[in-house]
Amino acid sequence: MTYHRFVEVTPESGAPRRRRGTAGPDDDAAVRAALVEAAWRRLAASPDGEIATRAVCEEVGVTQPVLYRLFGDKRGLLDAVADAGFERYARRKRELEATGDPVADLRAGWDDHMAFAAENPALYQLMFAPRPHAGSTAHQRILELLEATLVRCAAAGALRTSPERAARLLLPANVGVALSRIAQPALYDDPELSHRARDAVFAAVLTDAGAPAGPDPVRAAARQLRSRLALHGADGLEPVESALLDRWLERLDQPG
Repeated sequence: MTYHRFVEVTPESGAPRRRRGTAGPDDDAAVRAALVEAAWRRLAASPDGEIATRAVCEEVGVTQPVLYRLFGDKRGLLDAVADAGFERYARRKRELEATGDPVADLRAGWDDHMAFAAENPALYQLMFAPRPHAGSTAHQRILELLEATLVRCAAAGALRTSPERAARLLLPANVGVALSRIAQPALYDDPELSHRARDAVFAAVLTDAGAPAGPDPVRAAARQLRSRLALHGADGLEPVESALLDRWLERLDQPG
């Protein structure tokens, strides 16, 4: 997508201005979207994961002051690209149909996460590798997607711990393996590495088939009931009562 044939720059601000009688972006949202797409393409083609804002602006047909007005700085542009990556990731997750086996869905989710990283290495690093002062919410929102699957596991009595704690163990493990394979593929070239890491982490948070969901039956029951209520609700309770019950069940599931 390019706008350089349809816009000109005002000398006062460097902002794009429509030429009389020609087509152009209707508003800042269109220019913003075009800049994100251009940055995304350049990131995917970059051998070192670096992009130049000048090149992004030239591709879209605007000057750098326009980019800085819309995103603040290069970091803001990269945050927007990371958030766009989350939208792609979320669409992909929605295409994975939930089955009646939440543990199998969790396993498929890990494998699909690895596939997404392999198919989009530069974007994945932008989304998950630490960046100073990054403002993207992509990581947090992906954590929430994982928690939703883990709530289903807990409702089935398959979790040893709460969905929140399990998610904060599983996602860093999944991300760590993916980033290691992207950054040092020769060192982490074992095709079974991901599956072995997955099975080891799952063993720490999932119960064995038919086994109780942990050594404390009260905690296990509270966790399962809380997760079932999160999925199905409780029609007989007022909202304030539901919130209070959720808080009690959460406290019952606390260790110690």
